[in-house]
Amino acid sequence: MLETSARLLRLLSLLQSRPDWPGAELASRLGVTTRTIRRDVDRLRDLGYPVESTTGTAGGYRLGVGAALPPLLLDDDEAVAVAVGLRASAAGCVTGNEESVLRALAKLEQMLPARLRYRVSAIQAAVQPLTAPGGPSVAPDLLAALAGACRAHEGVRFSYQGRTRRVEPYRLVPTGRRWYLLAFDLDRDDWRTFRVDRVDGSLQPGARFTPRPAPAEDLNAYLGDRLTSSPYRFQATIRFFAPLEQVAERTSPTAGRLEPEGESTCLFHAGASSLDELAVHVALKGVDFEVLEPPELRHHLAHLAERLSRAASAATRETA
Repeated sequence: MLETSARLLRLLSLLQSRPDWPGAELASRLGVTTRTIRRDVDRLRDLGYPVESTTGTAGGYRLGVGAALPPLLLDDDEAVAVAVGLRASAAGCVTGNEESVLRALAKLEQMLPARLRYRVSAIQAAVQPLTAPGGPSVAPDLLAALAGACRAHEGVRFSYQGRTRRVEPYRLVPTGRRWYLLAFDLDRDDWRTFRVDRVDGSLQPGARFTPRPAPAEDLNAYLGDRLTSSPYRFQATIRFFAPLEQVAERTSPTAGRLEPEGESTCLFHAGASSLDELAVHVALKGVDFEVLEPPELRHHLAHLAERLSRAASAATRETA
């Protein structure tokens, strides 16, 4: 009995991980026969899980939207409370668990019957979160839909800054209060990053796709460069004379990418629209540094130092 229960949980987890599963593939994953899979699906249905049969060469299964929540998990009030909390967390970008929040939200909202989805939406509409004026805002529904498309390898189409984009979504990337979508742009035949708060309107579904190889072996470094350097006019490489851990305490992931170099030094890669922004940002770290690139930033720092020195000298004369 314990073995059967464990297998049912593994089967449920697989059904939640993507929209459709051929019966033979489920049997292979669980090391059982297709007949056992049919029996286990019947057990899940008896427990209240809405497992639907799909047509095809050999038939398959999908986890559908239920008329009621599965028993022994969450009652209606608990499900609404969890969904509202997850939506709030997703919109607020709770540091450290953004991806987990989205996965949980996508799974839960897939299971919610219509009456509970209505209650969640009604509560969400009545709540006014206190956020910084003018800050980017992303609807939790949009995040959940994009997360589901990434997981299911389903193409999407949306309007982005006045243009229609057809993409294969790959990853959602949270940075501070902003969300970015890493996707392969079919019309431009290249990888692109999109600010999710600039996606206008609802998503239109596209065709299923086979995931492409990632655009870089180190995806974190690739995304760091795309989000903190590539969009800007000036790109800089700075050597800080301090351990990476020390500099990281004063550096946001949205400001630039840190790279280890030695026990007492590290490199900082960042971009900005002006040399003033770069100069001030680096100087305020409170750590000795050396500008490796670009040469214009070295000259700009020298001129800035002269201006600051003159201002300090004037202040000293006035107080003397």
